Amino acid sequence: MREGSAGVVEAQARRAVVTRRDRPPARLTSADTVYEGLHASIENMSLVPGTPLQEKVLTERFAVSRTPVREALIRLADDGLVDVFPQSGTFVSRIPVEAIPEAAQIRQTLEDMAVRRTAAGASAAELARLDVLLTEQRLMAEVGDTDAFHAADEAFHEAIVAIARLPSLNRLLRQVKVQINRARRLTLPVEGRMLQVVVEHQAVRDAIRTHDVRAARAAMKAHLSVVLPDVDRLRGQYPDYFV
Repeated sequence: MREGSAGVVEAQARRAVVTRRDRPPARLTSADTVYEGLHASIENMSLVPGTPLQEKVLTERFAVSRTPVREALIRLADDGLVDVFPQSGTFVSRIPVEAIPEAAQIRQTLEDMAVRRTAAGASAAELARLDVLLTEQRLMAEVGDTDAFHAADEAFHEAIVAIARLPSLNRLLRQVKVQINRARRLTLPVEGRMLQVVVEHQAVRDAIRTHDVRAARAAMKAHLSVVLPDVDRLRGQYPDYFV
């Protein structure tokens, strides 16, 4: 990322929040349903890189015609989650290693903005919400439920954004984090990793409780910085999953 990009990202995020207007949620189309389902399966690594995506199989899975399936696959290709080879077929894309450092920096910039505001003004009730999510994460780590742990992990970060009163930020973060999350899901089964995440989250929460903005920012930065060395190690373990 070029020097000064972090400031540009934060300014864009602020404008997105300011210009947002509350609207009733749009009704999901068949293409939306297929897109969301496949997006989730790719992001959580239920569909690993290289998995073929056959239209006939997908129409049966989602009980839709081929048209919404094709529309969803086009959107996923635009997201970098699907590769379409005209003579060979459509496949779940491999994780682009070169894109992760920039995505991690953008994520850090956005979450830093959120944790600054949260640490400055979180209420007792909002802190209690973070505690509930930490308890859930700890329990899921102890029983080894990686899916439920990841959901609680995401909810913890989303709660910080919600407390910061930045409603558009989670949408931006979802776009930025997708490749990072694919890599991170591979780390969760590693012995001790989920409990270590809980420790990192606890440090963020403790700084928020004391309204120590500097400590909260440092704890969040330390937590988010783990992803890059993880990716270097994962490439060796899963060479077919990365490009």
